[in-house]
Amino acid sequence: MCRIAGFWDFNYQGQYDIQSTMVQMRDTLIHGGPDDAGYWKHEQQALAFGHRRLSILDLSPLGHQPWHFEHLSICYNGEVYNFKEVAEALQKVGYTFASNSDTEVIIKAWHYWGPECLHKFRGMWAFSLWDNHTRKLYLVRDRVGVKPLFWFFKNQVLLFASELKAFHKHPAFSKEINLDAIPQFMQYGYISEDECIFQDTAKLKPGHYLEIDQNQQIRIQAWWKIEDAVQSGILQKSDWEGRSDADVIHQLEGILKEAFALRMVADVPVGMFLSGGIDSSLVTALLQADANRPLKTFTIGFEEKAYNESQWAAKVAKHLGTDHTELICKPEDARDILPLLPHLYDEPFGDSSAIPTLLVSRLARQQVTVALSADGGDEAFFGYSHYARAIERHARFGSLHWQMAATAMKVVPPVLIQKLLQSQTRGYVSASDKFIKLRNLLSVREPLTFYDTMIKLVVQDELKDLLLHVPDGAGTRRPENLMQYMGKDFSFADAIMVADVHSYLPDDILVKVDRAAMSVALEGREPLLDHKILEFAAALPMKYKYREGKSKWILRQILYKHVPQEWIDRPKQGFAVPVNEWFRKELQEYYHTYLSTDRIKRDGIFNPVTVERMRNEYFKYKGMNAYKLWLLLMFNMWKDKYAA
Repeated sequence: MCRIAGFWDFNYQGQYDIQSTMVQMRDTLIHGGPDDAGYWKHEQQALAFGHRRLSILDLSPLGHQPWHFEHLSICYNGEVYNFKEVAEALQKVGYTFASNSDTEVIIKAWHYWGPECLHKFRGMWAFSLWDNHTRKLYLVRDRVGVKPLFWFFKNQVLLFASELKAFHKHPAFSKEINLDAIPQFMQYGYISEDECIFQDTAKLKPGHYLEIDQNQQIRIQAWWKIEDAVQSGILQKSDWEGRSDADVIHQLEGILKEAFALRMVADVPVGMFLSGGIDSSLVTALLQADANRPLKTFTIGFEEKAYNESQWAAKVAKHLGTDHTELICKPEDARDILPLLPHLYDEPFGDSSAIPTLLVSRLARQQVTVALSADGGDEAFFGYSHYARAIERHARFGSLHWQMAATAMKVVPPVLIQKLLQSQTRGYVSASDKFIKLRNLLSVREPLTFYDTMIKLVVQDELKDLLLHVPDGAGTRRPENLMQYMGKDFSFADAIMVADVHSYLPDDILVKVDRAAMSVALEGREPLLDHKILEFAAALPMKYKYREGKSKWILRQILYKHVPQEWIDRPKQGFAVPVNEWFRKELQEYYHTYLSTDRIKRDGIFNPVTVERMRNEYFKYKGMNAYKLWLLLMFNMWKDKYAA
């Protein structure tokens, strides 16, 4: 596990020193790679690689990077868990290996198979690879985007890095804010891989590689998509017809055990983030069942009972026999961490659970160097509660009840409808917000647009009131037209899960865990995101994911073998943070400072009248608006750090 950076300047004329610039870019990432540092420059090209190493496999100097083999050079971040299996295949055709490093396996696999080698790897990675024969540079990202990779291209200069902060050390980088990305951030709480907060900058999409030659011709190629894995016949849903539940459960359990065991491969201590929910309990249970010593588990709780799930993690840990450590997150912890978030995440990032994620990463790093996280189960096995709500609500589109509601929204005065809604809000959201959200939902029919509208934090109508600059079509986050798959192989339920695998998972969940963990030199691994699990789940009929009102039905059946059922069959809690409570009391100065009317007017991005109204409503308990204020806070704190 490491951090990488590099550049290729096609118009270099000696205006800056290549080595010192590369070293400065590289060393902004020292937090993610404190054990070693490497540098390489091409002799004839203004091309340079920089590497920071966190030693996980082959702790000897043989793991040093960048790595070279014949005409290839690589700078790599990640883990290929099945590297020994790939090495054995290469040995059969004459390759030899000097190290026990997966880096050497990757470069030699590319040497033999070219980009097709990517399909043989199981793991997470982002790497740059130079081919001196073809004079081409490749940037490559893993299937679901566990490891990050930013790139920038302008004025004949290409930059790339694991984190955006490295770009600020190169003289060619321009910090021009991309105003089109702000509506997207306010609607979802993150900026997708298609965009970046800065102009001319983007993230390489998961499951893609970028190829650029010496003529500056860029080609971006998709090499894996979860929906294509099903469409191409790897696993067809018809394969499940006539099979018993017990048979399918047994098959999945075998796939899970193999994938989880692969994530334990390391030459350093490994632990587990345990929340007490289905996914983390399942990973912990299967690993502990085959372990010869207690697995180290870590959890974060809250003083506020409505948000605290730590007692369930403690019960699971005691039942399974793990070596468990718990920490309670308090408002003063949040106060200490808040100023760090803009630096850690580089872009405005609105997931408030970044705070406990950083705390649990710090906690784990005191005892281990690798920690497993159980992300991906919701997207793969229909785990989010809003999935079922989306399907139920969309099914009512054609009903008389729904049509009457749509008509009422057009003819009944909004103030009367808002009074009716006020009695249902219980103070957690303003009636006007609920009215606007409902009106937007009633105006759409296409299934994915309906789902997209349902999950937005700020809907389209509100953008025009909140932002001074709203470009046409602002805010959409759908990276693929998944409607083409709905029908024979993909249902509406399939489509919304796949859509989240393309967007919410890599752009929010995985970003949150990667930056928090790597900020303390902790490698985070995601066992449920093994592509064999994802492909199996994508082909699995819905009855195995959602049955009798229970999400993740098949995962529950496996977990029941290890943990009492009553501990599992409880309402899904999620990793929510008491933002509402904290910012009305201990942390209120943040909203008064960063969301002051004078500040908003000065920046000229948000509507000062709207922000002042939202802030006043929040402190007077007239509808929370808390998360919208949190997003505004995160943006303005980021702006002070990187774009003031």
